[in-house]
This record gives sequence, C-alpha cells and structure tokens, in this order.
Amino acid sequence: MNEEKPGKGLSTSGVSLMGSMDQAGYGCTDTPPEPGHDRPGYILCDWVDDFIDTPAGPVPRVKTELTVRDRVSTGVVRCGINRYQYTVVPGLYAVGQPDAGSEVVVTANFKLTFDMVRTALKGLNIWILVLDTKGINVWCAAGKGTFGTGELVYRIENSELAGVVDHKRVIVPQLGATGVSAKEVKARSGFRVVYGPVRASDIPGFLENNRKAAPEMREVTFTMGERFILTPVEVQIVLKPALITALVLFILSGFGPGIFSFGAAWTRGWTGLGAMAAGIISGAVVTPVLLPFIPVKEFALKGIITGCVTAVILLAALPAAGFVNGLALFLFTVTISSFLAMNFTGTTPFTSPSGVEKEMKRYIPAQLACLVLSTGFWIYGAF
Repeated sequence: MNEEKPGKGLSTSGVSLMGSMDQAGYGCTDTPPEPGHDRPGYILCDWVDDFIDTPAGPVPRVKTELTVRDRVSTGVVRCGINRYQYTVVPGLYAVGQPDAGSEVVVTANFKLTFDMVRTALKGLNIWILVLDTKGINVWCAAGKGTFGTGELVYRIENSELAGVVDHKRVIVPQLGATGVSAKEVKARSGFRVVYGPVRASDIPGFLENNRKAAPEMREVTFTMGERFILTPVEVQIVLKPALITALVLFILSGFGPGIFSFGAAWTRGWTGLGAMAAGIISGAVVTPVLLPFIPVKEFALKGIITGCVTAVILLAALPAAGFVNGLALFLFTVTISSFLAMNFTGTTPFTSPSGVEKEMKRYIPAQLACLVLSTGFWIYGAF
C-alpha cells in the first residue's frame, strides 16, 4: 500500500485537531491525546466517551447511541452529499469494557457503516477493528479490494491486536468475504477469520450462538424500506445532469415558426421540464420501490413500464398538447425512466456484472434513439 501510515500501535480516532477537521467534523489526528485527554488543541470526537488503556496504548471507547449530529449527518449522506468524506480514522475502537477475551468485529471506515455497527453492539463488551476502505461500505469495498486481506492483516499488526486480545480471532462481516482470504490472513497474521452475519443487527445473536449464524443471518434482504432509503442518492446523482438538460430543454422549446420565441421557450420549456421530472421520479424512485413487483427481469424494461404509466398520467394532467408534442413528451419521460432504472442495477443484490453489461449493450442504443426522436418531435411540434 502506498498511503502514509501512522505510527504502529497508535489509536488515533478518538480526538480531533481543532481547526483542521473535515466538513463532516470527524477528521482525527494521527497523534493520540495525553493521559486525561486534555492536550491543548484537541477535543474528543462527539461519538467517543473516553479511552481505555491497553498494552497497545489508549483505545477510544465509542458511544452506542447516535447523537443529533450523527442523525442529521446520516440524513445528509443518505442524499449523497459529502458521502466519500463521511469517514472515521481506521484503527482499533472499544465498546463497553472489553478485555483480552472479548471478540473483535471488523468493519469499514464509512461512518454510516461504523455507526450501524457500534449501535448494534449496545450492552456488549467488544472491540471494533476499522479498515481503511476509503469511505466505502463493506460490500462495495470488498469488491473494489479496499476491504481485503492485505488491509486486514495490516490493521491487525498496526493496532498490535495480538497484545490486546489473547484468542487470535476476528469476526469479518459476511459481505466482506469476497475480499478476505481467511487462509492468507491466518498465514500472515496468525489470526483466524470467522465470517459473521450479513447485518450488524444480528451480531449480538451471532455471538450468543457461539459465533454460529442462523440461516436467516446469511440471507441478503432487499425490502421495500431498504430500497426506498437508497432513492435520495439516486436522485442526487442525477441533479447536475438534470440542470443542464433543463437549460437545453428551454432553448429547444423556443424554436418555432418565428425562428426563436422567448415566450415559447418559457411555456413549452416548463412542460418539457415536467416530463423530465416525471421520468426522474419514475426511474429513480418508483421503479426501485416497486422493483420485485414489476413482472420483468431487465431493469431498463422495468423503467420503461413505469415510465409508460407515468407518462400517461402526465399527459392526462396536461392541457391538450397535440399528437406530436404528446409523443415527444411520452418518449422523453420513458427514456429517462428506463435509463435511471437501469442505473439502479449497481445498487441491488439482484444483478451480476455480466448481466448489467449485457443489459446496457442492449438498451442504451434504444434509449439514445428514443431521445433523438423525442427531441425531433418536440421541435417539429412547435411548427
């Protein structure tokens, strides 16, 4: 790894250097505080209670209740704002009063993931070993290689975990298994990897069952609530392209018999903007929420179906636009819905990389063709 590493054995995440914190307020230094945590210029992160003395040095003890700031920041991140800056410093943390016999749970340094883990461990005495996943969640980071064997081995050594616990065992989330080789971790660090449950909320039950997962703990769910919570990010991603598209829409809407009319650009532009908004809602919100209920496999086709329904509702709500203009609005809404629904494939457990690639090759040319047709019909409808 090419990144600069902090000193061996230092637990650095419990303090913040005043005046140099990141936007989310969780930037932490690479220097631990003095005993008593009163070193000038330092403050405790608001999700840290105090520090536990260990043979490897002071380890921050984290809270298991989210603060108001945590909840507000979570809402902001759920909308895709400063998502990759919402991190905690990798290293070793403590929950409760862990000792040498306490379990070690491994997770990512995406603070949203970290918060889910620490709140799930309320009432337990346990260690949390946070890997540097560059602000990515466990599942995605495992696929990208940042939640991986090398990083886990490095963190075990850097935190001097062998001096903190006496059982040589770490619990890795099941969704991180694709990036972690248990055999290699054992050979390189001496620690045995135990693959834990899919969800952080199942960790207490997993531990109570002698580190054995019940069948339901191994299942990846994707409920309506879990799908809905992803839609703000999908909408946020499309906002910038949507603003550019809106500007183009108003310009195109002005072309007509008099070459260009600002009045037509205004009135017809708002109609086109309504069609774009309908397509975004259909593809980025309605399709994900209704995903398993739409009776086709391809996501792009799911978006076409919801887009058709949405477009019909839109046209019914608009004053008579004429056949050509109506066709332009219909195609525009359906195209946007189909494209955004297809984009959702990267957010679900329903697809495979090869399947996504195949679907994109099949539908993107058709989406481009429909976009060109809708543009042509929209301009022609003004004459």
